[in-house]
Amino acid sequence: MTHRVLFVCTGNSARSVLAEATLRAWGGSRFEAFSAGSKPAGTINPYALQTLAAGGIATAGLRSKSWDEFSGDGAPAIDLVVTVCDSAAAETCPVFFGDFVRTHWGLPDPAALEGSDEDKQAAFKLAHAVIKARLLAFLTLPASTWADREMLKIALDRIGFIQSEDAAHV
Repeated sequence: MTHRVLFVCTGNSARSVLAEATLRAWGGSRFEAFSAGSKPAGTINPYALQTLAAGGIATAGLRSKSWDEFSGDGAPAIDLVVTVCDSAAAETCPVFFGDFVRTHWGLPDPAALEGSDEDKQAAFKLAHAVIKARLLAFLTLPASTWADREMLKIALDRIGFIQSEDAAHV
């Protein structure tokens, strides 16, 4: 069975796109990955594209899109919505309604960083490292976990606390 996963943030230009592209690359036929924003930026951040390309992850077809594409008639049925906004930085996390499991994997927005190109590249590399660590844990969940929504929610919420240095302990 293929599970549809939607990564949601505000601008859909960095974190949610990094997660979408990485899960597409790693999820095989088990997952279909999407991303969207409550107030889409309209373009993918060039540092996000650079980070993905540097990691050998395809960027073709990625675009900044509104979550409106994932609600209403004709929208794909979603099994899991993962918010990736940073509530610790007082960033407003969008609320998306529907019959799916929700979890929060917050992390700082690398696109909000001001500084040199090197600083921005480092911020995107760190954000992607955290996303990859979380997705590695996500991909190791037994298929049977999806049959129990409560157990799935607990497992997914735990994954949201993984940081990049935790990847070795997943």
